[in-house]
Amino acid sequence: MATEDPEVRPNTAPVLGRPEDLPERPRRKGGIGRFLAFLVIGAIVVVITVGWGVVLMLGRGAPDVRGQVISFDRGDPAAVVITFQVYKPADRAAVCRLRAVDTDGVEVGNREVEVPAGRSEVTLTERVLTAAQAWNAQVQHCYLVQ
Repeated sequence: MATEDPEVRPNTAPVLGRPEDLPERPRRKGGIGRFLAFLVIGAIVVVITVGWGVVLMLGRGAPDVRGQVISFDRGDPAAVVITFQVYKPADRAAVCRLRAVDTDGVEVGNREVEVPAGRSEVTLTERVLTAAQAWNAQVQHCYLVQ
């Protein structure tokens, strides 16, 4: 039977010492410097956020004009026929870029089509010549012209 010797005890003191054993922490001077640093960092974050928002809005294109594919026929290996609809202001003309891609997503043909002013909703059917068999047809983007 093992008995514990009362004289031999494990060390129960904290490894780094007790809080009362540590020296008192010096007071910081110049609290305004920290505030200014946080203010500058906050201003930089706001500028970056606003800049990113502007980049996203500009990258989306003109919100006043939208193009949408209704159907496409890829029966001819050298061309694809795209029927698409464009929504725009009635008094403005637009240009839409049509795009044909293969199974790997590589562009095999494209064409820019001018949509005349006069109506706000226009449905067009266009033929895009391709270098290889197209798998998909898209209205890549549309923008308003003067």
